[in-house]
Amino acid sequence: MKWLERIRTYYILKKYPLPDRLWLTTTKKLPLLDSLDAVELAKLRVLSTLLIHRKTFTGVQGLEVTPEMKIIIAAQACVEILELGIDSFDGWKELVIYPGAFKVAREVQDDFGLVSVEKNVLSGEAWGQGPVILSWDDVERDSFTLRAGHNVVIHEFAHKLDMLNGRANGMPPLHPDMPIEEWTESLSSAYQHLIKRLEHHHGEINPYAATNPAEFFAVMCEYFFTAPGILKKYYPGVFKELRAYFRREHTV
Repeated sequence: MKWLERIRTYYILKKYPLPDRLWLTTTKKLPLLDSLDAVELAKLRVLSTLLIHRKTFTGVQGLEVTPEMKIIIAAQACVEILELGIDSFDGWKELVIYPGAFKVAREVQDDFGLVSVEKNVLSGEAWGQGPVILSWDDVERDSFTLRAGHNVVIHEFAHKLDMLNGRANGMPPLHPDMPIEEWTESLSSAYQHLIKRLEHHHGEINPYAATNPAEFFAVMCEYFFTAPGILKKYYPGVFKELRAYFRREHTV
């Protein structure tokens, strides 16, 4: 079936190409891509074209999603799947983009069974088989300046990779040559270490990573792509596992 998939890909690239000038001028603004070589950039363009073709980009609250905005989001998302393939983003259809941070309200139950409504303001969110939701203000903030440990596109699409195993729990499907035990030990011990560090008011890593294992994985992905040196310094085991998972052997 691989030959059929190649034919489909070729058809999409021919029928729905990203204009050369728009692709080049837009991607040159994204420092996240600076470390990619020519071969990787060519692969990134293919993956970005496929992602834009496969997903619906929906602006809300009056936001008009332009072709440039689609490239900004898709190119950064596809950095994560350069060696994983476009099928890693299967199982959902839509990106919803707000002009700015958006409010969500959810029912939460405490240890005594009491239910209350918790309201939060978010810059991004990823639903199981539903959409990726992004704040355009936050996408812009993270896209044009490399911010150590902060990239909302990397973060939310990392959740989508995590969910390929059914739910977000910090355990995406691993490659056959990656022992699950090593992954679990490296990330679990680092997660517990971070919690203890934060209890003593040490803040080398974004404290949001201590929310739960799913957020820990997503934040570690942000560091892996925006500040790999910091990740390698403080959590070398996590860095090693993410490098094996993303197949980015040349990173740092």
